[in-house]
Parts: sequence; structure tokens; C-alpha cells
Amino acid sequence: MSELAGGFGEGFDLGKLLKERAGEGHRLQGRMLNPQLPRMLHAIGFDRTYTRAEGAYMYDAEGRDYLDFLSGFGVFGVGRNHPVVRSALHQALDADLADLVQFDSPLLAGLLAEKLLARAPHLDRVYFGNSGTEAVEAALKFARFATGRPRVVYCDHAFHGLTTGSLSVNGAAEFRDGFDPLLPDTRIALGDLEALEAELRKGGVAALLVETIQGKGVLEPPPGFLSAAHSLLKDHGALLICDEVQTGIGRTGRFFAYEHEDVQPDIVTVAKALSGGFVPVGATLAKDWIFEKVYSSMDRVLVHDSTFGSNAMAMVAGLATLQVIEDEELIENAERMGALLLSELTERIGKFEMLTDVRGRGLMIGFEFGKPRSLKLKAGWNTLQAARKGLFAQMVVVPLFQRHRILTQVSGDHVDIIKLLPPLTIGEPEVERFLDAFDDVMRDAHKGTGLMWDFGRTLVTQAVKRG
Repeated sequence: MSELAGGFGEGFDLGKLLKERAGEGHRLQGRMLNPQLPRMLHAIGFDRTYTRAEGAYMYDAEGRDYLDFLSGFGVFGVGRNHPVVRSALHQALDADLADLVQFDSPLLAGLLAEKLLARAPHLDRVYFGNSGTEAVEAALKFARFATGRPRVVYCDHAFHGLTTGSLSVNGAAEFRDGFDPLLPDTRIALGDLEALEAELRKGGVAALLVETIQGKGVLEPPPGFLSAAHSLLKDHGALLICDEVQTGIGRTGRFFAYEHEDVQPDIVTVAKALSGGFVPVGATLAKDWIFEKVYSSMDRVLVHDSTFGSNAMAMVAGLATLQVIEDEELIENAERMGALLLSELTERIGKFEMLTDVRGRGLMIGFEFGKPRSLKLKAGWNTLQAARKGLFAQMVVVPLFQRHRILTQVSGDHVDIIKLLPPLTIGEPEVERFLDAFDDVMRDAHKGTGLMWDFGRTLVTQAVKRG
């Protein structure tokens, strides 16, 4: 059988295909996929072609390295192409597993659930999907069914995914516009306990869904908010759902970011870094009674399910990733390197007048820019803001990439905030490289003239045309 399979495989040669069609990605994207993506990449000078990646770096055809401080929006927690995860996936392929039988109880799913629940001993069961938005969809459905109530309260500026249910609890109008009607929802300000209590008194609230650190803006709830909110929710028979899709799996210097506060959520969602950067996976962790309500009889055994949800490759990627995080002490490293970055960037607030705030936990860090004091810089700042809020942050992102080959991005639309999400594997050399590059770009920005401001004028022109 192996010889027969090998014979059929001779028609496909990945290496040959990649070599023959090298450099066509942007053209094919523009013709057959998202037409705006290559236009945007070209406009900001990000239209590079990467040929390989390892750890915290990507490389182009000329061998130049690019330091990745975006990590696929947090996917590459253990770095790119980690050898342990890659080896585990090769082992899974070579094992000829009977995968996705559907009418079986796959061992690997049970083992990964066991490892995740060991990190959240107050939770009892896991549902596996394929992404963060699927994990949130499951959480919304489970909370509504378990409580028998329709409404989910969420926070302004929240981002929980872009499928219809997740979009219903999305706090950014630019994602929601044009997709109404959505599910019943209620928005409150992050940290507003009075608003939460008022909604609970109205009735019909199934849960509060909250990011332990908001990805859009890197905003934390006030200290004590999560535990106080959970107490209010309990009093009214509602649930606390913590979205750890981006913050979980060690990102903030704890396995889950809610561990920074004395709280035990009823439902937790994870994804991104759990994949090891190889196979998409999402997980919804919850208390036993919630699962017992949803899956209340054999007739309801498939009432919420996903065809690919517990596939062997995803489960192996998750198991290997958790092993790497333990063996290489990456949670501890995230705490150390994050503290170093936070400290160094905070010291620069007094040095660069347009840098106004630095915040975050572990290796999820945001720094914000604001209106300068000096008249010379104020005029340029006002011009950018009048064209489109957030252009200055993009004006910093571009030279970080083009001049220093460091990949970062703004943390949301219409905000002058850059978010850092490097792999948890980075060390002091990567921190120093970023800080040196940041200093260079900011010195240039504070001159009020030169290439950065020329690029800023180009962004203004483009923004006015779009307007």
C-alpha cells in the first residue's frame, strides 16, 4: 500500500511548485482573493515576499531577516516552525492515524483537554473548534442555552471575532457596519460596574463576555473589575466569559491572563498560540453543569459540533505546543522580557513628547502617541489627525519595517496605538534591536521634517482621496 501511495504522490512536488510560481502571491491575491489586501500592502511598503521563517524571524529571497513583533496576531507564541511541534506533526502523519471517524472518542482530544484543564482546575470540560471566533461562538451558545437567556453584555472596543455571533459582541463599528441585524446585544464601557448592574437588573442577561486585555488598544479593565463583575453576575444567575484567544497560553506572563486577578470565570476561550503556528485550533473551556445542560441527552449529542474540531493534527500541535511552553519556560520568559520592554519604553515617555503612554502585561504591550507640545510638531500632528486619526502610528510602523525590518502594526482603526505581540521565545537581543530601531524612528519623527513626514503627507493624500 505504501508503494502505491508513493506512486500517486509523484504528481505533486511542493518545492517545484513554490519555485516555479515564486513572487506571484500578490498578483494572485489581487485577482482571485481579497482585492484590497495587495493594494494596502503596496501602499505602506509591506509587499515583501518571505521564503522561510524560524523563531522570531522571517527571511526574504536575499536572506535578509525581518524581526516579527506581530507573530501572526499572536499565533506564533512558540515562534515560527518550532522543531518540536514540527517533529510532532511529522510523527502524527507517519502514524497513519484513523482520524475524524466522527463516531469515536479520539484519544488525542482527551489528552489535550486534560492538559488545558490542568491549567484551569475550576473548569471541567472542553469543546474543540477550529479558531478563536468558533470558540467564542460556542461560548455564546453555551451561555445562552445554559441560562435560558438571550442577551450577552460586552465591552466597548471589544474584538471577539468576525462570524455573525462573534460580530454581535464586537465593539468596533467598522466591523459591524452593513452586517445587521445581529444577535441581541448590550454594550457597556470596559470596567463600568454600574452599567453592568443596570443591565442585570433589566433581566435577560446570559453572560458578560470580556477580554482580559483588549486587543484593540491594549486596554485592561480596572483592578478588581473581573472579580467584582463575577460576583454581580453570580447574584443575577449570569455567567462570566473570559476571552483569552489572544492573551491566553502564556502571552501575559501567566498561562491565562485572568490569573492576574482573583477570579474563576465560568467559560474561557483560547486559540491562536495553541496551534503552535501550524494547525488552526480553538477551545472553549467551561464548568461541568454548563456542558450537562447543552448536551443533556443522547438525542443532543451533536447539538453543537464541528466536523474538523478535534482533528488529530490540531490536537498534536496543541499538545506539543504546551510541552514546549513548559520545557522552555516561556511563560516566565514572557514575564521577564515583557517587564524589560515595558520598563524601557516607559522611560522614553519623557524623552519623546509624542509618546504619551505605555501599557500591557508580559509580551502584549501597547504604546500610544498623542499631541505634541511644540508648535512645529503640533502643526504636522494636526494635519495628520484632520485627514485620518491613527496616521501617525502608521507613520511609525512603516519605517520600523522598511528601515529596520521589524514587523509591527497599529492596534486598531483610528487609534494612534502600536501593539507589540512578539513570540514568547524572544530574548534580550531582540528587545535591544527593537528599542534601537524605535529610538531611531522616534528621533526622526521629532525632527518634524524628513522622510517620515514626507511619507505622512503621502498618507494624508491617500486618506483625503478615500474620504
